[in-house]
Amino acid sequence: MMMIVTTDYVANKNIKVVIGYVRGSTVQSKHVGKDILASLRTIVGGEITEYTEMMTEARQRAIARMVKDAEDKGANAIVGFRLQSSAVMASASEIIAYGTAVVIE
Repeated sequence: MMMIVTTDYVANKNIKVVIGYVRGSTVQSKHVGKDILASLRTIVGGEITEYTEMMTEARQRAIARMVKDAEDKGANAIVGFRLQSSAVMASASEIIAYGTAVVIE
């Protein structure tokens, strides 16, 4: 199991090898059906759960791809983990997960 932390170190562990930058990303577009439900929800207010679920799945996909990148490079941990998103067009966003792959003991 890959250890992922937002800090630059893992408490009570020594970093033996710094492998380097790893990342995973996905581009998620809006779904017409979810757009309709979201539009209706904005009328009454509240959380737009359709988008929350969609973005949660996109984040999980990006993290899984980052973990695969780290595993392929021989890492057993990722430090300095970050998530970022950006719009790539009017109805699509990129989610990128990145960090530094390391080997800890």
